[in-house]
Amino acid sequence: MEPLQAPQPISHQECTNSVNHIRDALYVLNGKWKLPLIFTLTESAKRFGELQRVLDGITPKILAKELKELELNGFISRHVYPTTPVSVLYKTTPYSGTLQSVLQELRNWGAQHREKIKEDMRNTGKVVKM
Repeated sequence: MEPLQAPQPISHQECTNSVNHIRDALYVLNGKWKLPLIFTLTESAKRFGELQRVLDGITPKILAKELKELELNGFISRHVYPTTPVSVLYKTTPYSGTLQSVLQELRNWGAQHREKIKEDMRNTGKVVKM
């Protein structure tokens, strides 16, 4: 993992603005499931049950809540088809594409971090839950 380079000094106002932008992003994308949901739906549109199977561990209540919030923020769309029983399909919107580089960077960092933890465990003999 490459170390972070020291950032150039910024003004108090620039720092405040940056912190506010980060807080805005985290407010919309908070929680453990929103980014994995978006990432999963970028592969293909899915029904509720499919999402629940792919995202092992998410409860139906939390999945419904997260889907509703993502829809309200314009990241996904919900399509209801008049079949018997009714079919509901969730799809990403073009706006969710603005997160592609973020998702890619998080995926890469997560893989590097997992390897670092494994290496640390091998070197110290400690067991860390991942």
